[in-house]
Amino acid sequence: MNLNTLAWRNLWRHKRRTLITASSIAFGVLLAVTFTGAGDYFYTRMIDAGANMGMGHITLAAPDFNRAPSSKKVLKDTDSLLAQVEQIPEVKDVMARIQGQAMFASAHKSIGGMFFGVDPEQENPESNLFIKAMIEGGMPKSASDKTIVLGVDLARKLKLTMGKKVVYTTTDINGDIVSAIARVGGLFQTGSNEIDSAVALLPIQSVQQVLGYQQNEVSVLAVILHDQRHSHQLRDRMQAMSQFAHIEVLNWQQTQPDLAGMIAVDKSSNYISQLLIALLVAAGILNTMLMSVLERKREFGVMMALGMSPRNLFLLVMLESFWLAVLGLIIGTIVTIPWYLFMSQTGIDLSAAYGDGFSFGGVLLDTVFKIRLFKESIIAILVGLFTLALCAGAYPAWRAGQTPPVESLKTI
Repeated sequence: MNLNTLAWRNLWRHKRRTLITASSIAFGVLLAVTFTGAGDYFYTRMIDAGANMGMGHITLAAPDFNRAPSSKKVLKDTDSLLAQVEQIPEVKDVMARIQGQAMFASAHKSIGGMFFGVDPEQENPESNLFIKAMIEGGMPKSASDKTIVLGVDLARKLKLTMGKKVVYTTTDINGDIVSAIARVGGLFQTGSNEIDSAVALLPIQSVQQVLGYQQNEVSVLAVILHDQRHSHQLRDRMQAMSQFAHIEVLNWQQTQPDLAGMIAVDKSSNYISQLLIALLVAAGILNTMLMSVLERKREFGVMMALGMSPRNLFLLVMLESFWLAVLGLIIGTIVTIPWYLFMSQTGIDLSAAYGDGFSFGGVLLDTVFKIRLFKESIIAILVGLFTLALCAGAYPAWRAGQTPPVESLKTI
């Protein structure tokens, strides 16, 4: 009988103990999938939402624009840049935008806020959160239209309704104060008061005329990626390309440091929680294997007296840990798949607790609790728990091969 078969049979000499330990591994799989999947889902949603609010996963801008935004810092030759960026395989979409601060005034009140000059022909709901959040009216019909799209709270504070005039005042490319008039053509509601009370969208050509920009001059190019995880590597690649040598190429961590910091802190707490769960699972495996070794001390003595080497005895106990880990992972997979399918497709609606929407750092967060796993996360969970089970069985296996045969045979 080979060691593999013997190790498998040894597991079922105490069925209840084996099943309880395997169940603890399965429970560890379930919790690891839930914690990791929640992180993969929410971090991706938050990063994508932040990117779709103006700056993209990767931002191309004039040097030092991100540190100190100004109408004087202009990105030129954007038509050529757009064509080059669109050829990059990781890029899903790229939009030319003008970003700035302005004072919005109606007949009743003046309020400071932020505006984005956008090209309606380039924008779409998948890459622009404000279009998706539109509740009345719509985007400007052309890039030279004289309309403005306001957040509902900003419109309410200014006491503006559809078709009413609003004056926006800002500084142009020379630093001079300039003003223009636009009519309210649409209202959006993201659910975040911080956003809805301070942001407006304007047609990009109208903004260019007001600021004194040429037709191919903007503030930034917002690059949307198919997968936000590629932003760091793509940024480094673009920085090394000669065509972007005199342009500031930033990823979302640099343009949205508050969001990046919050995600980093949350990831750290998530890792600590998973580490504690892993230690509990490891303790259960260690306890099971150590009890098994101590109970079979006489048996091991007989086996060594009959010629089994300490090395093979160590290998036998390690194989028991191996099969215990495999059994636990199989049970964990069977239990976790229905839970994962439900949570990835339906999820749990938390809007009753948080309202229709809540935000952090100006980024709207999802109120539906869902989970999603990337391939590398699945591999990390399975390999991590499997390795943990083997490591937990190493000490009992070492103990099994260390006791001299004579001492073992004296045990009753």
